[in-house]
Amino acid sequence: MIAVELVGVQLQNPGRVNVVVLREREGDRRILPIHIGDPEAESIRFALEGRVPARPLTHDLVVDLLGALGAVLERVVITQVVDYTFYADLVLSGRSGSVSVSARPSDAIAIALRAGCSIYCESSVLDEAGRTIELLDDDDDVESESPDGPPPAEVDELVGEFRDFIDSIKPEDFAP
Repeated sequence: MIAVELVGVQLQNPGRVNVVVLREREGDRRILPIHIGDPEAESIRFALEGRVPARPLTHDLVVDLLGALGAVLERVVITQVVDYTFYADLVLSGRSGSVSVSARPSDAIAIALRAGCSIYCESSVLDEAGRTIELLDDDDDVESESPDGPPPAEVDELVGEFRDFIDSIKPEDFAP
């Protein structure tokens, strides 16, 4: 299993399809784009922005139910990809021990954000569907006026390249 982090949710054009983007925390730093539905994308955006609805959304309700039952979400694992469809497990611990529950990755990610747990990906999934993007050449020395990172113009360029990449991916790109 490889630890991944949520980069964000991007609306891909054409087709106005939402893509959730995960990235390896270490190593090659490959990204894993997964197409998701509108409601799940909005739920993930809510969690990322720290918005709290007046009444619990479905993913909030799941976290509340887990707490009421004395269960803890230990981690989320993206387990496989079959014919462009990704699969995930919620790994829970509770009074009766550890249990894995199958879930759509979009739901699993939305729940993980609310529960504050880590997200992992099986290496076989990253090997098959992960993408390496080169934003800078290895020979490029990025000089920064700030110790916190590259200058704003460089950041804008990198973000633009990443958006172009996200806008250009299609489900067919994940074919074995």
